Amino acid sequence: MKNIIKNFTLQPLVDAKFINTSLATYEQNDVKKSWEIVQAHDSVAILLYHKGKDAFVLVKQFRPAVYLNNNDGLTLELCAGIVDKDLSLAQIAKEEIEEECGYDVALKNLEKITSFHTSVGFAGSKQMLYYAQVDESIKVNEGGGIDHEMIEVIYLPPKRSQSIYLR
Repeated sequence: MKNIIKNFTLQPLVDAKFINTSLATYEQNDVKKSWEIVQAHDSVAILLYHKGKDAFVLVKQFRPAVYLNNNDGLTLELCAGIVDKDLSLAQIAKEEIEEECGYDVALKNLEKITSFHTSVGFAGSKQMLYYAQVDESIKVNEGGGIDHEMIEVIYLPPKRSQSIYLR
């Protein structure tokens, strides 16, 4: 994946579309406290397993927040997306699988695994985790995302899953 980043700058956020920042104040065991909070959309993530390749299907993509920490910004992730549409969580998961990875998974083949909170130190958004199996018979495109996202589909055999890392 060619990843050339130029002119990266930080600016104050004005008219946020996906997050809100707040200062929470409260008392805990009679001690006054405060905490900076980011309110963000909930999300879905999908653990995909490709039967024919005997591999997990992951996405490698550029994340600006990660770029701040490693000057590369590339992450290896589960296929995922935010809940920002008036659709069921399963429908959003189905869309994300097709957009990012190129597979048309039937809704009935998405299995709910669990839900949990992410970024708990500052956001606490809820994420629903699904599981689905894919193979070449349901591949409809190459994936890669939409709207100029930089997403590369990665196949990771289970044997390598414990040792994989990015730089």
